[in-house]
Amino acid sequence: MYNLNGKIALVTGAGGRNGIGRAIATRLAKEGADVAINDIAEHPYAADDTEWRGLPDVVSEIEAMDQRAISVVADVSDAKQVSEMVDKTIAHFGKIDILVNNAGTKAGKDRVPVVDLAEEDWDRVQNVNVKGVFLCCQAVARHLITQGTGGKIINISSVTGKRGSARYAAYSASKFAVIGLTQSLAHELAPYQVNVNAICPSLVDTERVAHLAVAMMPADLSADEQRAEFARRAETSVPLGRLAEGADVANMAAFLASDEATYLTGLSVTVSGGLVMD
Repeated sequence: MYNLNGKIALVTGAGGRNGIGRAIATRLAKEGADVAINDIAEHPYAADDTEWRGLPDVVSEIEAMDQRAISVVADVSDAKQVSEMVDKTIAHFGKIDILVNNAGTKAGKDRVPVVDLAEEDWDRVQNVNVKGVFLCCQAVARHLITQGTGGKIINISSVTGKRGSARYAAYSASKFAVIGLTQSLAHELAPYQVNVNAICPSLVDTERVAHLAVAMMPADLSADEQRAEFARRAETSVPLGRLAEGADVANMAAFLASDEATYLTGLSVTVSGGLVMD
């Protein structure tokens, strides 16, 4: 549908079997892009899925499409590691045209009322979800300005970056911040023909659902029961009647990465099945 032939993409947080990052990376490859994929570990969900190998499996999928791929393990909240990740990608492919900031924290002790929220849990969320996006945007933007051929930056925010919810204060604040960063950077990079946009999904059916369910559901339920009940409650609030899938987000990312979106910048596009309509 979109022609990304000759483009080089860097996608963070791409090691999960059911994750948004994998869906985006493979969709961009399907459209003709070569892809560098990143996560904080080669297999970030090893404890949950022993059959899946993480980043190596995503690389294999992309190579099976006759596109080039590399994996880079890096913590996006660490400036040195981000710089090395960008340098490695450029050294291998010669350039970067598309950045997708998808890496985010796993749900955990931060999903509590503000009065019970520990400072270290607040900081953990902001360090990855905000600082990590900032560092990756900064490093790649510097390259895109020097490169002088335009480019695309796509930041994954959330519907909770548009509307706050109880027990989501740390996460919601981080995703509001991503939207603000997206808008500011869109202004700054417009003279260089770099488009900067955000995608705001509702709950996506990924490995994170299980972590959310443990944090949000009654402790007397089994892990499977927690996940099933959490998903059921979430689905009932969506007009289209289902949770979002990684492909739903990947479809929008592919569009925003393409030449079809060259006159769009500073947007925060909601992908929520009608849950949030702005």
